[in-house]
Amino acid sequence: MLKTKDILDEKDKRLKVISKEVEFPLTNKDKELINTMIEYLHDSQIEELSEKYDLRPGMGMSAIQLGVAKRYFVVVHEIEEGKFDTYILINPRIISNSMEKIYVEEGEGCLSVNRPVEGIVPRYARVTMEAYDIEGRKINVRAREELAICFQHELDHLNGILFTDRIDKKNPFKDKDKYRAI
Repeated sequence: MLKTKDILDEKDKRLKVISKEVEFPLTNKDKELINTMIEYLHDSQIEELSEKYDLRPGMGMSAIQLGVAKRYFVVVHEIEEGKFDTYILINPRIISNSMEKIYVEEGEGCLSVNRPVEGIVPRYARVTMEAYDIEGRKINVRAREELAICFQHELDHLNGILFTDRIDKKNPFKDKDKYRAI
């Protein structure tokens, strides 16, 4: 079982690496890693399991956060108490986005950033991503609000960008009034 300590910390230089495109068919090792990521994200959002296994709650995880520089991420989104939608996006890219931008009012978080971070990260309110599923079939996924933020956050990881890189260092709340808080 994946533990919080297995997730790379922001100080690890591997998080700055631009991940490589994935070739199909996926290796068994990649499939196992994806399943491990799903299990962690699912269990981390269930309070009883999170406490039992000492997991930091998270909604998304990129392969690079486990030291694997491949272009895929997993999102486990709780849509209602105890009910989750799971997304596996391989070689993802944004193919359309809204003009409207939003930010997480209490601040974005990250399983690789183990400290509170002040500031806003403007993100598109809606995105459509083109990617491949685990079988190598092309898919389009539309996301809005917190799911759209999570997709953009994870896509950033694949490009060697942490959310902290997107916060204005001199003015962490710069242009806050231009965007909608969620």
